Amino acid sequence: MSDWAIDEQLLRELLEEQHPDLAGLELKAVDGGWSNQMWRLGPDLAVRVPRTEGAPELLAREYRLVPGIAPRLTLPVPVPARLGQPTEKFPHTWLITTWVHGTPADIAPITDPESATVLAEFLSALHTEGPDATSANDGRGTPLEAMGEHFEHALQRHPDVDADRARAVWRAALEAPQADQSDVWLHGDLHPANVVVEDGALAGVIDFGDVFVGDPAVDLAAAWILLPDGAAERFFNAYKAAEDSTILRARGRALIKTLVLRDIGIAGERGQLGGKPTWKPAAEAALARILG
Repeated sequence: MSDWAIDEQLLRELLEEQHPDLAGLELKAVDGGWSNQMWRLGPDLAVRVPRTEGAPELLAREYRLVPGIAPRLTLPVPVPARLGQPTEKFPHTWLITTWVHGTPADIAPITDPESATVLAEFLSALHTEGPDATSANDGRGTPLEAMGEHFEHALQRHPDVDADRARAVWRAALEAPQADQSDVWLHGDLHPANVVVEDGALAGVIDFGDVFVGDPAVDLAAAWILLPDGAAERFFNAYKAAEDSTILRARGRALIKTLVLRDIGIAGERGQLGGKPTWKPAAEAALARILG
Protein backbone atom coordinates (compact mmCIF):
# COMPACT_ATOMS: atom_id res chain seq x y z
CA MET A 1 0.00 0.00 0.00
CA SER A 2 1.40 3.37 -1.06
CA ASP A 3 0.96 6.23 1.36
CA TRP A 4 0.91 9.76 -0.04
CA ALA A 5 -0.19 11.31 3.27
CA ILE A 6 0.25 15.08 3.44
CA ASP A 7 0.28 17.53 6.33
CA GLU A 8 -1.95 20.50 7.10
CA GLN A 9 0.55 23.03 5.77
CA LEU A 10 0.67 21.43 2.31
CA LEU A 11 -3.10 21.09 2.15
CA ARG A 12 -3.47 24.76 3.12
CA GLU A 13 -1.08 25.69 0.30
CA LEU A 14 -3.11 23.64 -2.18
CA LEU A 15 -6.30 25.37 -1.09
CA GLU A 16 -4.70 28.81 -1.36
CA GLU A 17 -3.52 28.08 -4.89
CA GLN A 18 -6.66 26.43 -6.27
CA HIS A 19 -9.58 27.43 -4.02
CA PRO A 20 -8.54 30.65 -2.25
CA ASP A 21 -12.10 31.43 -1.17
CA LEU A 22 -11.97 28.31 1.06
CA ALA A 23 -8.38 28.60 2.26
CA GLY A 24 -9.23 30.59 5.38
CA LEU A 25 -11.58 27.96 6.80
CA GLU A 26 -10.51 25.82 9.75
CA LEU A 27 -8.81 22.54 8.83
CA LYS A 28 -9.04 19.50 11.08
CA ALA A 29 -7.62 16.05 10.28
CA VAL A 30 -10.17 13.23 10.61
CA ASP A 31 -9.03 9.75 11.59
CA GLY A 32 -10.15 6.96 9.31
CA GLY A 33 -10.23 6.35 5.61
CA TRP A 34 -8.52 3.57 3.67
CA SER A 35 -7.75 5.02 0.25
CA ASN A 36 -8.00 8.69 1.22
CA GLN A 37 -6.84 11.01 3.95
CA MET A 38 -9.78 13.00 5.32
CA TRP A 39 -9.89 16.58 6.58
CA ARG A 40 -12.80 18.63 7.80
CA LEU A 41 -12.88 22.07 6.17
CA GLY A 42 -14.93 24.59 8.12
CA PRO A 43 -18.32 23.47 9.46
CA ASP A 44 -19.83 22.17 6.22
CA LEU A 45 -17.10 20.78 3.95
CA ALA A 46 -14.61 17.93 3.82
CA VAL A 47 -11.39 17.39 1.86
CA ARG A 48 -10.39 13.92 0.66
CA VAL A 49 -6.75 13.55 -0.36
CA PRO A 50 -5.71 10.27 -2.03
CA ARG A 51 -3.14 8.14 -0.27
CA THR A 52 -3.12 5.08 -2.56
CA GLU A 53 -2.48 4.66 -6.26
CA GLY A 54 -6.06 3.92 -7.30
CA ALA A 55 -7.68 6.63 -5.20
CA PRO A 56 -7.35 9.66 -7.55
CA GLU A 57 -9.37 7.90 -10.25
CA LEU A 58 -12.07 7.03 -7.71
CA LEU A 59 -12.27 10.63 -6.52
CA ALA A 60 -12.69 11.79 -10.12
CA ARG A 61 -15.43 9.16 -10.59
CA GLU A 62 -17.19 10.42 -7.47
CA TYR A 63 -16.96 14.02 -8.68
CA ARG A 64 -18.42 13.04 -12.04
CA LEU A 65 -21.25 10.74 -10.95
CA VAL A 66 -22.51 11.58 -7.46
CA PRO A 67 -24.05 15.03 -8.18
CA GLY A 68 -26.53 13.36 -10.52
CA ILE A 69 -27.45 10.69 -7.95
CA ALA A 70 -27.49 12.59 -4.64
CA PRO A 71 -30.71 14.61 -5.10
CA ARG A 72 -32.91 11.51 -5.04
CA LEU A 73 -31.29 9.90 -2.00
CA THR A 74 -33.02 9.80 1.39
CA LEU A 75 -29.95 10.20 3.63
CA PRO A 76 -27.18 12.80 3.70
CA VAL A 77 -24.24 11.92 1.45
CA PRO A 78 -21.01 13.80 0.65
CA VAL A 79 -21.82 15.81 -2.49
CA PRO A 80 -18.72 16.81 -4.49
CA ALA A 81 -18.20 20.57 -4.55
CA ARG A 82 -14.72 21.15 -6.01
CA LEU A 83 -12.08 19.00 -7.70
CA GLY A 84 -8.45 19.68 -6.79
CA GLN A 85 -6.06 19.39 -9.72
CA PRO A 86 -2.61 17.74 -9.76
CA THR A 87 0.33 20.15 -9.40
CA GLU A 88 4.04 19.90 -8.73
CA LYS A 89 3.36 20.17 -5.00
CA PHE A 90 0.90 17.26 -5.04
CA PRO A 91 0.64 15.44 -8.40
CA HIS A 92 -2.74 13.78 -7.82
CA THR A 93 -6.43 14.67 -8.04
CA TRP A 94 -8.15 15.49 -4.72
CA LEU A 95 -11.73 16.33 -3.79
CA ILE A 96 -13.78 18.75 -1.71
CA THR A 97 -17.27 17.56 -0.71
CA THR A 98 -20.01 18.49 1.69
CA TRP A 99 -19.52 17.21 5.26
CA VAL A 100 -21.86 14.49 6.58
CA HIS A 101 -22.42 14.73 10.33
CA GLY A 102 -22.18 11.63 12.52
CA THR A 103 -19.77 9.03 13.88
CA PRO A 104 -18.57 6.15 11.67
CA ALA A 105 -20.31 2.89 12.52
CA ASP A 106 -17.04 1.04 13.16
CA ILE A 107 -16.71 3.33 16.20
CA ALA A 108 -20.40 3.70 17.13
CA PRO A 109 -22.40 0.73 15.78
CA ILE A 110 -25.97 1.06 14.58
CA THR A 111 -28.29 -0.05 17.38
CA ASP A 112 -31.63 1.48 16.40
CA PRO A 113 -33.77 -1.22 14.74
CA GLU A 114 -35.60 1.45 12.75
CA SER A 115 -32.38 1.90 10.80
CA ALA A 116 -33.34 -1.25 8.87
CA THR A 117 -36.19 0.68 7.27
CA VAL A 118 -34.02 3.79 6.83
CA LEU A 119 -31.36 1.79 4.99
CA ALA A 120 -33.98 0.02 2.86
CA GLU A 121 -35.48 3.36 1.80
CA PHE A 122 -32.05 4.74 0.99
CA LEU A 123 -31.09 1.76 -1.17
CA SER A 124 -34.50 1.70 -2.85
CA ALA A 125 -33.89 5.32 -3.90
CA LEU A 126 -30.34 4.60 -5.04
CA HIS A 127 -31.05 1.34 -6.88
CA THR A 128 -32.49 2.72 -10.10
CA GLU A 129 -31.50 1.37 -13.50
CA GLY A 130 -28.15 2.71 -14.66
CA PRO A 131 -26.03 2.69 -17.82
CA ASP A 132 -24.09 -0.45 -18.72
CA ALA A 133 -20.87 1.54 -19.19
CA THR A 134 -20.41 2.33 -15.49
CA SER A 135 -18.35 -0.66 -14.43
CA ALA A 136 -17.10 -1.70 -11.01
CA ASN A 137 -13.76 -0.79 -9.51
CA ASP A 138 -11.36 -3.43 -8.24
CA GLY A 139 -13.55 -6.43 -9.00
CA ARG A 140 -16.38 -5.43 -6.66
CA GLY A 141 -18.98 -6.60 -9.16
CA THR A 142 -17.26 -9.89 -9.93
CA PRO A 143 -19.76 -12.78 -10.17
CA LEU A 144 -19.68 -15.05 -7.12
CA GLU A 145 -18.76 -18.09 -9.20
CA ALA A 146 -15.47 -16.40 -10.09
CA MET A 147 -14.65 -15.72 -6.42
CA GLY A 148 -14.43 -19.27 -5.08
CA GLU A 149 -10.65 -19.33 -4.69
CA HIS A 150 -10.70 -15.89 -3.09
CA PHE A 151 -13.35 -17.09 -0.64
CA GLU A 152 -11.41 -20.21 0.34
CA HIS A 153 -8.22 -18.22 0.91
CA ALA A 154 -10.13 -15.70 3.02
CA LEU A 155 -11.75 -18.47 5.06
CA GLN A 156 -8.40 -20.20 5.68
CA ARG A 157 -7.02 -16.99 7.18
CA HIS A 158 -9.66 -17.30 9.93
CA PRO A 159 -9.39 -20.82 11.39
CA ASP A 160 -11.64 -19.87 14.33
CA VAL A 161 -14.61 -19.28 11.98
CA ASP A 162 -17.07 -22.17 11.56
CA ALA A 163 -15.86 -23.34 8.14
CA ASP A 164 -18.74 -25.80 7.57
CA ARG A 165 -21.34 -23.16 8.23
CA ALA A 166 -19.46 -20.57 6.14
CA ARG A 167 -19.21 -22.95 3.19
CA ALA A 168 -22.93 -23.73 3.46
CA VAL A 169 -23.76 -20.01 3.21
CA TRP A 170 -21.36 -19.64 0.28
CA ARG A 171 -22.74 -22.71 -1.51
CA ALA A 172 -26.32 -21.41 -1.16
CA ALA A 173 -25.22 -18.10 -2.67
CA LEU A 174 -23.53 -19.85 -5.61
CA GLU A 175 -26.57 -22.03 -6.28
CA ALA A 176 -29.00 -19.10 -6.24
CA PRO A 177 -30.02 -18.17 -9.79
CA GLN A 178 -29.12 -14.78 -11.15
CA ALA A 179 -32.23 -12.64 -10.82
CA ASP A 180 -33.91 -11.54 -14.03
CA GLN A 181 -33.58 -7.82 -13.38
CA SER A 182 -31.75 -4.78 -14.65
CA ASP A 183 -28.44 -3.71 -13.19
CA VAL A 184 -28.82 -0.73 -10.88
CA TRP A 185 -26.76 2.08 -9.40
CA LEU A 186 -24.76 0.83 -6.40
CA HIS A 187 -22.76 2.41 -3.62
CA GLY A 188 -20.40 -0.55 -4.00
CA ASP A 189 -18.63 -0.50 -0.64
CA LEU A 190 -21.12 -0.42 2.24
CA HIS A 191 -19.39 -1.31 5.50
CA PRO A 192 -19.26 0.25 8.98
CA ALA A 193 -16.58 2.84 8.19
CA ASN A 194 -18.60 4.12 5.23
CA VAL A 195 -21.77 5.04 7.11
CA VAL A 196 -22.28 7.44 10.02
CA VAL A 197 -24.45 7.14 13.10
CA GLU A 198 -26.18 9.57 15.47
CA ASP A 199 -27.78 8.30 18.71
CA GLY A 200 -27.52 4.72 17.46
CA ALA A 201 -29.38 5.45 14.22
CA LEU A 202 -28.09 5.42 10.66
CA ALA A 203 -27.56 9.09 9.79
CA GLY A 204 -25.63 9.19 6.52
CA VAL A 205 -23.68 7.26 3.90
CA ILE A 206 -20.19 8.33 2.82
CA ASP A 207 -17.40 7.42 0.38
CA PHE A 208 -19.00 6.98 -3.04
CA GLY A 209 -15.69 6.42 -4.83
CA ASP A 210 -16.76 2.88 -5.77
CA VAL A 211 -20.16 3.84 -7.20
CA PHE A 212 -21.02 1.64 -10.18
CA VAL A 213 -23.86 -0.20 -11.92
CA GLY A 214 -24.44 -3.88 -11.18
CA ASP A 215 -26.21 -6.58 -9.16
CA PRO A 216 -28.13 -5.09 -6.18
CA ALA A 217 -26.89 -8.01 -4.04
CA VAL A 218 -23.57 -6.12 -3.75
CA ASP A 219 -25.26 -3.41 -1.64
CA LEU A 220 -27.88 -5.62 -0.01
CA ALA A 221 -25.07 -7.42 1.83
CA ALA A 222 -25.27 -4.41 4.17
CA ALA A 223 -28.31 -6.00 5.83
CA TRP A 224 -25.89 -8.20 7.81
CA ILE A 225 -22.76 -6.03 7.72
CA LEU A 226 -24.33 -2.82 9.06
CA LEU A 227 -27.58 -3.52 10.86
CA PRO A 228 -28.04 -4.83 14.41
CA ASP A 229 -28.87 -8.44 15.23
CA GLY A 230 -32.23 -9.56 13.91
CA ALA A 231 -32.73 -6.57 11.59
CA ALA A 232 -32.10 -8.25 8.22
CA GLU A 233 -35.64 -9.58 7.84
CA ARG A 234 -37.09 -6.16 8.63
CA PHE A 235 -34.73 -4.62 6.09
CA PHE A 236 -35.77 -6.95 3.26
CA ASN A 237 -39.45 -6.52 4.08
CA ALA A 238 -38.98 -2.77 3.70
CA TYR A 239 -36.77 -2.98 0.60
CA LYS A 240 -39.40 -5.20 -1.12
CA ALA A 241 -37.64 -5.52 -4.50
CA ALA A 242 -35.26 -8.36 -3.54
CA GLU A 243 -36.10 -11.88 -4.70
CA ASP A 244 -35.08 -14.86 -2.55
CA SER A 245 -32.20 -15.59 -4.93
CA THR A 246 -30.92 -12.03 -4.57
CA ILE A 247 -30.99 -12.31 -0.78
CA LEU A 248 -28.98 -15.54 -0.90
CA ARG A 249 -26.38 -13.91 -3.15
CA ALA A 250 -26.29 -10.89 -0.86
CA ARG A 251 -25.56 -13.09 2.14
CA GLY A 252 -22.69 -14.78 0.31
CA ARG A 253 -21.26 -11.39 -0.62
CA ALA A 254 -21.66 -10.25 2.98
CA LEU A 255 -19.67 -13.26 4.14
CA ILE A 256 -16.64 -12.77 1.91
CA LYS A 257 -16.62 -9.00 2.48
CA THR A 258 -16.76 -9.46 6.24
CA LEU A 259 -13.83 -11.90 6.22
CA VAL A 260 -11.79 -9.24 4.43
CA LEU A 261 -12.93 -6.54 6.86
CA ARG A 262 -11.74 -8.78 9.70
CA ASP A 263 -8.36 -9.16 7.95
CA ILE A 264 -8.01 -5.38 7.93
CA GLY A 265 -9.02 -5.22 11.59
CA ILE A 266 -6.43 -7.81 12.57
CA ALA A 267 -3.78 -5.92 10.59
CA GLY A 268 -4.72 -2.82 12.55
CA GLU A 269 -4.26 -4.62 15.86
CA ARG A 270 -0.78 -5.60 14.68
CA GLY A 271 0.06 -2.02 13.74
CA GLN A 272 0.40 -2.81 10.02
CA LEU A 273 0.08 -0.06 7.42
CA GLY A 274 -3.51 0.22 6.23
CA GLY A 275 -4.91 -1.77 9.14
CA LYS A 276 -7.98 -0.54 11.02
CA PRO A 277 -8.32 -2.02 14.53
CA THR A 278 -11.92 -0.79 14.90
CA TRP A 279 -12.92 -2.93 11.94
CA LYS A 280 -12.28 -6.22 13.74
CA PRO A 281 -15.14 -6.07 16.32
CA ALA A 282 -17.50 -4.72 13.66
CA ALA A 283 -16.56 -7.61 11.35
CA GLU A 284 -16.93 -10.21 14.09
CA ALA A 285 -20.40 -8.95 14.97
CA ALA A 286 -21.35 -9.15 11.28
CA LEU A 287 -19.93 -12.69 10.98
CA ALA A 288 -22.08 -13.81 13.90
CA ARG A 289 -25.16 -12.46 12.10
CA ILE A 290 -24.25 -14.00 8.74
CA LEU A 291 -23.48 -17.45 10.15
CA GLY A 292 -26.17 -17.45 12.83
